[in-house]
Parts: sequence; C-alpha cells; structure tokens
Amino acid sequence: MLIKEFRVILPLTVDEYHMGQLYSVAEMSKQETGGGDGVEVISNQPFTDQPLYDGGPSCGQYTYKIFHLRKKVPSFIRLLAPENSTQLHEKSWNAYPYSRTIYSNPYMKENFHLSIETIHTADKGDTENIHKLSPQEWSEVEVVKIDIANDTVSPDDYKPDEDPTKVASKKTGRGPLVGPRWWEKMDPVMTCYKLIKCEFKWFGLQTKVEKVVQDFERRLMIKFHRQVFCWLDQWHGLSIDSIRAIEENTQKELDQQRHTGQIRGTVG
Repeated sequence: MLIKEFRVILPLTVDEYHMGQLYSVAEMSKQETGGGDGVEVISNQPFTDQPLYDGGPSCGQYTYKIFHLRKKVPSFIRLLAPENSTQLHEKSWNAYPYSRTIYSNPYMKENFHLSIETIHTADKGDTENIHKLSPQEWSEVEVVKIDIANDTVSPDDYKPDEDPTKVASKKTGRGPLVGPRWWEKMDPVMTCYKLIKCEFKWFGLQTKVEKVVQDFERRLMIKFHRQVFCWLDQWHGLSIDSIRAIEENTQKELDQQRHTGQIRGTVG
C-alpha cells in the first residue's frame, strides 16, 4: 500500500472552501465527461448517524458516483484490462470540514483499495499527523505540499484563465498569487489535508499502478484547486441551496454528455 498526505494551501476561509469545492466539483465533472467516459451520478442525498472521524459530525451529504474511464486510464492498463473493468465506483460521505471517499472496482474487488480522507482547517499546512494515525502508520506516510501557484502543471491542463498567478478576484480582491511562499502574506488562508491510501494487488504491477494512481491524484488535485481559486467570483456568495440546485442540473447534463460527443478533460 502506498500512502501519501497531500497538503493544499488556499487563500480562502474554511467556510468559503465548502461552497467552492461543491461548485467546482460540479463544473469539473462536466469538463471531464463526454464520448462515453466521465461521471455518472447515482445518488446525492443527506446522511445521518454515520460516525466518521474522532467524534466529529456524523451527518452530511452522501454521494455515489460511477467514473467511466476506459479512454482516460494509461494505455498499459487498457491493454491488460477487460472492456468493462475500467470503472471506479465512488462513495463519499461529506461531513464538512471532514470527508471520507472510498473507491472500488467491480473487476478487482478486494484486490483494489483507494481511499481519500480530508480535513479542512484554518492553518498554513504545518499541522503534523492531523488524521491521528498510529506512530507506525504515520511513519509510512509521504507528505506532499501542493502549491497551486508554482507547482508544475501538465501542459494538457494549463489554461491562462485557470492560472492563479494571473487571475485576480474582483469580489474579494484576492490574487494574483505571486512569490514562492505567497500564503505567508495572505489572509484568510486554509489547508486541505488529504490522506490518500492506494493498494493494488496484482503481482508484477502493484508498485507501478499504485504510483500511477497517486501521481494521477496529485495532477487532478493541482488542476482542481487552481480552478477553485480562479473560479472564485463564480461561486463566492452562493448559498447551499443554490449549490444543490446546480448539482441537480449538473446530474442531468452529465447523463446527456456522457453518451455524446468526444472524450473530454484529463486523459492518462
């Protein structure tokens, strides 16, 4: 199993990020759906009585999605995998500011595990072992800090209007984000601590696939959080009711997009 903790620092409050994350997930889903691949939303509903993290909230929003990825996975996986095996089933419990997401694959069954546990807090990415792992497990975690302004972006993902070093928010006056440690002079500031565990039990491929998955997660994380900031003026001030209406409309759009047009978005 390969375990990494990604720390994404953002010039937002924790409450602001809640709305920005939900809005941006809906928008990014549309960008990643088309030509047979993409996101299929099965369920999006409240949940209660689901203990998740250290006595924290046990209620929130549950989503169940299927990611159709035949044309998005790396070519060596397409060569090895049967036609119907390149799906990821995502079950997510969002009890903000904590969330837990579990991915499964019907073909690999218990031989594949991918989980993402996220804690959002108002700091500058300097809290150690925020997920309260045992000393043994924490010693196995690789910590990776994400700088949305200065980290290298895949050429396929780059857009000038999604570049935090060029974009300024008219509503909030934040941005552009310049300098090697831009967060030191920002207020507000917060961090997403994402603990990602990946296990792929296939002799001869385990290490390679686990690394591919973690690298892909890092790529998506950089792209997504650059969008969250650069779309700030689109979502800032929206209510949770407005977000839920956007999610409902997005679900209908995704059903149409997935069956038409060309492949869109990130390709492995």
